[in-house]
Amino acid sequence: MRVLGVSAYYHDSAAALVDDGRIVAAAQEERFTRKKHDSSFPERAIGYCLEEAGLALADIDYVVFYDKPFLKFERLLETYLAFAPRGFNSFRMSMPIWLKEKLFQKTMLRNEFRKFDAEFDWENRLLFSEHHLSHAASAFYPSPFEEALVLTMDGVGEWTTTSAAIGRGNELKIIRELHFPHSLGLLYSAVTYYIGFKVNSGEYKVMGLAPYGEPVFKELMLTKLMDLKPDGTFRLNMEYFNYCTGLTMTNDKFSQLFGRPVRQREDDLLDQFHMNMAASVQAVTEEVVTRLVRSLTAETGLRNVCLAGGVALNCVANGKLVREGVVENLWVQPAAGDAGGALGAALLAHHLYQQQPRRVDPTRLDGMNGSYLGPQYSQDDIEQRLSACGARFKVLPDREAMIDTCAGILASEKVLGWCQGRMEFGPRALGARSILGDPRSPAMQKVMNLKIKYRESFRPFAPSVLREDVSRYFETDVDSPYMLLVDKVKPEICRPMTEAEEKLFGIDKLNVQRSDLPAITHVDYTARVQTVHEQTNPDYYALLRRFKDLTGCSVLINTSFNVRGEPPVCSPEDAFKCFMGTEMDALIVGNCLMLKDEQDESLRLDYKSAFELD
Repeated sequence: MRVLGVSAYYHDSAAALVDDGRIVAAAQEERFTRKKHDSSFPERAIGYCLEEAGLALADIDYVVFYDKPFLKFERLLETYLAFAPRGFNSFRMSMPIWLKEKLFQKTMLRNEFRKFDAEFDWENRLLFSEHHLSHAASAFYPSPFEEALVLTMDGVGEWTTTSAAIGRGNELKIIRELHFPHSLGLLYSAVTYYIGFKVNSGEYKVMGLAPYGEPVFKELMLTKLMDLKPDGTFRLNMEYFNYCTGLTMTNDKFSQLFGRPVRQREDDLLDQFHMNMAASVQAVTEEVVTRLVRSLTAETGLRNVCLAGGVALNCVANGKLVREGVVENLWVQPAAGDAGGALGAALLAHHLYQQQPRRVDPTRLDGMNGSYLGPQYSQDDIEQRLSACGARFKVLPDREAMIDTCAGILASEKVLGWCQGRMEFGPRALGARSILGDPRSPAMQKVMNLKIKYRESFRPFAPSVLREDVSRYFETDVDSPYMLLVDKVKPEICRPMTEAEEKLFGIDKLNVQRSDLPAITHVDYTARVQTVHEQTNPDYYALLRRFKDLTGCSVLINTSFNVRGEPPVCSPEDAFKCFMGTEMDALIVGNCLMLKDEQDESLRLDYKSAFELD
């Protein structure tokens, strides 16, 4: 059975193709359109999935949309009625869009799919899942567990903001739900907005900023903004929020509570207050997630836990669950946000709706193929594409020469763009579309942030490490293939702060060297770890092995191959443009090596202002 899953029309549109329960292909539309978080119908992503599988739409048994638009419309109407007459302007602005487009998404979807096949039987072969059930399916079905507790947390789906389910075999049953407007994801987004970052994009900045602050507002948040129960369930005090009926996340009462107006512009000063707000909402998030998981595991007796939904991308909270023994085993869907809903919808149709069996392969990490589910390019195609771009490149003779050359570049503290194999599905760079650097360099974090990523200097970089060496550098010896667990750097390689350094505040902490791997050690002595496995990415694994041979270090800085505000690159052309718009030293695409100082100067691009800020 072949099933195509689709998510669209909110943010992070995507498509995924499942063939007899095996994930064949998955990709976000943004990678093809170059528009970050693109919400449009994923025409290019669908086309890619069909091409990768060698299929036409007529060969697909079912097409599944990831949520139910009518239920969303019901929530919108009921919310406006509950808060009337407040929110009339928001209601007036949103209604024409709903009445013209979103309410009739079934018709819209049919019309879009007719571009692929005018004769497709939409009456019988177009299905709709529920939002959080799609998230739960994306978390459980590819996981390595025969049975598990499945927790999904995000802003809001139709009505649900948090759900708990039990997965056994091919069965998946939701047992608990929290409903809008009470949402952990929307609380985090509200603080994201208040600090001055973009909602649905800047939440990860809040997580990165949190270690620079102290959670001094945690108790205020728990007493004024939230009524948190011992089991982790909660209600938000809507007197402080505006997202139900307004055009902003918070209101004046929220600003009065914390004593500051909303930070309006990216160039306004980020000071200790904003860092403390970030630390506080992060602490609240960790408290809620920990209580929820503790109570649900006690209730169900299940210690294998799967996570999905946007909150599951909070790798600090995830790492705490593992380090503190709250779970026995944790698996997080790498495309945890709405993009992953497309995959979940496809798997749900196969396993639950059509009652097809689910098989867990004990010889594999999971069913995601390392999340390398996107496009790849042959060597001949790469050479033709780069030549057409005007790139000047050397073709290395074989894989071994490519690995040796790249490891040497990295060992000399150069920054390397790495574009190899199938593109990652999800927001994290996992060694297919990555910018790499030497973590031993004290200057590397600042150089890569300011000269290559063109982003805020406080943002941390993640380490990739050989799986067998993870316990050499980090405290928790577990698989973390999708860079979704934060761990403590081992004390043996850490450098204690001096008395003077301990007195530093905020961004002043950034320049203190904390370990033998300063470029990946955050200010709280943590790192967002990716374990690299030979089974899923042999080329990246070989690069790390060769770097270890040269330097004794089996860790690399790994950040996504893009600049701030741009989606990660997909094609060789995307990679070359990003290379020429930044101060990267070298680029490898397949076996084609490009050095910056050998390129045509007229092809240089200004990437500092090329993309809208995220």
